[in-house]
Amino acid sequence: MTEHQNVGPVRDIPPAVAVEAARMVKTGRQYSLAVARFPGMPLFPGHPPFQVLNYRTPPGIRAEQAQPWGPPNDVGLGYMAEYVMATSHSGTHVDALGHMTVGDDNHWYGGGNTREHLTDHGPSVGDAEKLPPFFTRGVLLDPPGYRGVDALAAGEPVGAAELEAIAKHQGVEVRPWDVVLIRTGYLKFWPDAAAMLAHKTAGPDLSAAEWLLERGVVATGTDTETYEVQPAPDRGIPANPQPVHTKLLIENGIYIMESVYLEEVARDRVYEFLFVMLPVKIRGATGSMVDPLAVI
Repeated sequence: MTEHQNVGPVRDIPPAVAVEAARMVKTGRQYSLAVARFPGMPLFPGHPPFQVLNYRTPPGIRAEQAQPWGPPNDVGLGYMAEYVMATSHSGTHVDALGHMTVGDDNHWYGGGNTREHLTDHGPSVGDAEKLPPFFTRGVLLDPPGYRGVDALAAGEPVGAAELEAIAKHQGVEVRPWDVVLIRTGYLKFWPDAAAMLAHKTAGPDLSAAEWLLERGVVATGTDTETYEVQPAPDRGIPANPQPVHTKLLIENGIYIMESVYLEEVARDRVYEFLFVMLPVKIRGATGSMVDPLAVI
C-alpha cells in the first residue's frame, strides 16, 4: 500500500495552504469543537457505551498496602489511574479510512479488504495509526441559521443547492483543501437525549457529498452521530443505507467527522477559521476521538 492509499487526498495539501490558514488567525480566539465525554453519554446505538473505571485510587493503594514506588512513603503519597473503555467513535471523532466497508469483499478506500488486511487487532490498512494531522482552512455552513430555525428536524436532508445558497448567504467560498463543517443544531440540546431525539440524524444527502467533492475538500463533519441524513433519501439500486459515507470515505478518502460541536462558532457567525485537529494514532483502531479547534 502506498502512503496516499493509507492517508487519502489530505496527504497532498500544499505547505502554502497551511501557511495561508495560519494567517487567518487575527485575534487568537479559540473555539473548542467538542463536548465532554462521560459514562451514559448519547452515542450511535451501534457503538459500545463509554466507560471510565478506576484502576488505582489512594484508598485502594492504602488498603492493599501497595508500594508502587517502593518504600518508604511517609507522606502518604497516592495517585489515581483509570481505564477508559470506549469505541474510538465516542463523541467528537474522525473516521479512519478503514472504518466503513462495502461489497462482498468488504473493501475500503485504498484497496483494503477484510480478507487481506483485517488482523485480530484491527485493520492494517487505513487504520487510525495512519490518520494525519489537520492544519488547514475550516468553513462552517449553517443550514438552521440560513432557514431561521434553532435546529433541523429529525431526518431532514441538506442538499447541494442549499449548501451553495448558504455559502453565498454567508459570504464564504468552499475551496480545495478545506475542511467543511455543517451544522444541524442537534448539539444545541446536548446532553438532553429526549430533546435531541426531535432533531436526530438530519444532515447532508448524496448531492451535498458530490458538491463537497467537486470543491476539493479533504474532510467534512457535522454535529450528529451519523454525519449524513438518515434514513437516506437516495439509497440507489442496490440499496445502500449510507451512500454519503460510501461516496466520501470509501470511494474518495475524504475524512468524516461526527458529533462536532458547532453552536459557539455559529452563534458568533464565525464562518471561516484555522482548523486544527490532531488524531490519536492507535494502530488497528478505526477512528480517533478528537477535540478540534477553530481559531480566528
